[in-house]
Amino acid sequence: MKMNNIVFDSMDENMDYIPIVVDNVEVDADEDTDDKKIQTPDLLPLLALRNAVLFSGTVIPITVGRDKSIALIREVYNTTKLLGAVTQRDIKTDNPGINDLHSVGTVALILKVIEMPDGSVTAILQGMQRFEITGVMQEEPYIVARIKEREDLRPAINDKDYNVIIDSVRDAALHVLKLSPHLPQEAAFAIKNIDSRDFLISFIAWNLELDNAADKQQLLEIDFLKDRALKLLELLNRQVDILKIKNDIQQKVHTELNQQQREYYLNSQLKTIQDELGIGSMRTDLKELEERTKKKKWPKEVGELFKKELQKIERMNPHYGDYPMQFNYLQCLVDLPWGSCSKDNLNLKNAQKILDEDHFGLEKVKERILEHLAIIKLKGDLKSPILCLYGPPGVGKTSLGKSIARSLGRAVGRISLGGLHDEAEIRGHRKTYIGAMPGRIIQTIKKCKTSNPVIILDEIDKVGHDFRGDPAAALLEVLDPEQNHTFHDNYLDVDYDLSKVLFLTTANSIANIHPALRDRMEMLEVSGYLIEEKIEIAKRYLLPKQLEVHGVKPSKLKLPDEVLENIAEHYTRESGVRGLEKQLAKIVRYTGKKIAFDEKVKPTLTVKDIPPILGAPKFLKEMYQGNDFAGVVTGLAWTEMGGEILFVETSLSRGKGTLTLTGNLGDVMKESASIALEYIKSHAGQWGLKPELFARWNVHLHVPEGAIPKDGPSAGITMATALVSAFTQCKVRKNVAMTGEITLRGKVLPVGGIKEKILAAKRAGIKNIVLSRENEKDINEIKPIYIKGLSFHYVDTISDVLDYALTGEKVKKPLKIA
Repeated sequence: MKMNNIVFDSMDENMDYIPIVVDNVEVDADEDTDDKKIQTPDLLPLLALRNAVLFSGTVIPITVGRDKSIALIREVYNTTKLLGAVTQRDIKTDNPGINDLHSVGTVALILKVIEMPDGSVTAILQGMQRFEITGVMQEEPYIVARIKEREDLRPAINDKDYNVIIDSVRDAALHVLKLSPHLPQEAAFAIKNIDSRDFLISFIAWNLELDNAADKQQLLEIDFLKDRALKLLELLNRQVDILKIKNDIQQKVHTELNQQQREYYLNSQLKTIQDELGIGSMRTDLKELEERTKKKKWPKEVGELFKKELQKIERMNPHYGDYPMQFNYLQCLVDLPWGSCSKDNLNLKNAQKILDEDHFGLEKVKERILEHLAIIKLKGDLKSPILCLYGPPGVGKTSLGKSIARSLGRAVGRISLGGLHDEAEIRGHRKTYIGAMPGRIIQTIKKCKTSNPVIILDEIDKVGHDFRGDPAAALLEVLDPEQNHTFHDNYLDVDYDLSKVLFLTTANSIANIHPALRDRMEMLEVSGYLIEEKIEIAKRYLLPKQLEVHGVKPSKLKLPDEVLENIAEHYTRESGVRGLEKQLAKIVRYTGKKIAFDEKVKPTLTVKDIPPILGAPKFLKEMYQGNDFAGVVTGLAWTEMGGEILFVETSLSRGKGTLTLTGNLGDVMKESASIALEYIKSHAGQWGLKPELFARWNVHLHVPEGAIPKDGPSAGITMATALVSAFTQCKVRKNVAMTGEITLRGKVLPVGGIKEKILAAKRAGIKNIVLSRENEKDINEIKPIYIKGLSFHYVDTISDVLDYALTGEKVKKPLKIA
């Protein structure tokens, strides 16, 4: 509820009532109800009220600001002093028309008009009688409406129910006043001493605090006073409930504040006691942290956050469980190298020397790093690139990252992503959790103690995901140069700049990397090594490393090139050198054991000395197996371990023309076989084959080494050649291998992994390779050392393949196909 204390400066100080007869306005009173009435005219100018409702018998001040309303007030005050006070439907309407007003209002008597200094007018209005609008006479300069009086329907004087309702309304209003200490308590005295039941309803209805005027308007429109009193009682009870809830909330807040003040006082006393007893070491730790911050060059918002969290922990009892968590958070903020960057070594020749010392080959990757250094040297600053080194295992991707860091003069950190399936490992846990810590990115930067380290994200293609989130999605922000300057770690809860970090990622297969993640990285292929390169790597890096690790002097063990070649070819099968290093470690251990037992040691080993140490050869060299049989063709395949050769074998048997595929083939490879057979059927005449042959002979196509899964489209032309060779019983040209995808139209499409496949062909002693013409650009990018001694034949269609591959010479004992 609200009480309006109205003061009239120009009225007589001894006047203790508001006169109800003003000038020539005649006022009469209903003696039975003690209610005052006025003769209501048929036409009445209307004053729109924004958020107020005038009830009969009440006096309210109205501030008038609209020009139209000010003109109305001034004109009416100088004439009849009567107007219609009507509440508008929407308080936002600035120039309401007749349709914007409620249809029921109250005849108002203007008691006083006060001119305000700002140009507005305040009018004191007294509600006289309710009316209803029946028509409009004019809308300019203000609204004049035709009205009819609406009588209040009063219950009988001896109506007990009405009297009870009135008493309930009075009690509810007093309860509201009791729950609202900001309201003047004189209002309670007024409510208790109002004898008129009708005026009591109007008085309380006007002073009732409501969020909108709609409920008050609803009260005004009720004709039957008993119903109006019941509605008012409902609104009062609702107001009581609201005030009780507000008071309960305020009481709880007040109680909590008192408890906090009490704890603060006790903590202050406890601090004094701890200082006296000499156990204030925890406080000393906080002072040390605060001292360290003076040397920090962190952003302003981080400094403000630290001060805020420091003030919080200073008010905290050190024995609380939250104290260590809060202290660890502050320590993490201080330990991070905010804005501290190491100076890059921009000596390009020195950088190139370091890269060449640590790794043999890998020219493309080295060239990209040197380009980055060159631009930094020219420009002075550059956002670090996100490089992804992909290739088979053991080719030196991870160690290359360490060499890059050494050439730049930067600290290096490594994060293994293999099997990672929790997003919080990247973004960190929120510090409110028990055992919370920053993500691995922030932890690595803290260990490196610089904001521009080289961070190696190893095995990015092996990131998993489950119900705990998708780490690959979290890495999108980390590996985006346009976003990572505001990387948000959940534990820090403040942005950290990663734009100066040089991220290097490694992968074996880019097919398993999230497409959006792959798009953010610069892909650099690290392919497998030639046998000549493996020998050089073993001589320069692997053997010296193992000799040093096992404490064997270099003079005690020497391995000639032919021995290293024998080990690489017969004891390893890989594109990298990891397996080769293991075999060399075994030889060094064998030599070290002999030295330790004071046995005679042969310093230079030969090929014959290897089997007693490493055992019988584990792998036979993949060699071309000749062309003595029809239907056998050599193909080239790519695996994560590098390139390999494979043999496609085809045999025919009498039957109903079924096609059988064996060798653990995948769906794509099976489709390639079906396409090859259908193409041969539709073009049988080109090779002198009768169409009915295919219905009388079953075809069995097999790819050996059935324990190894095989898939992909690159064996398409190999299968087609094998099928035609089997049906024509013609031999395939010697020393030929092929790779390429086919279509039903007979087109030969390009494939990938060309370099690895060429290495496999060289290892097998193959001299001629058949490729799609579109793969010629891939051959041109390969260094001449890799393709020395090889001859490439580029084709456009299957017919081109068969014209080259099939010799036309029949095998010695051809199968009679008719």
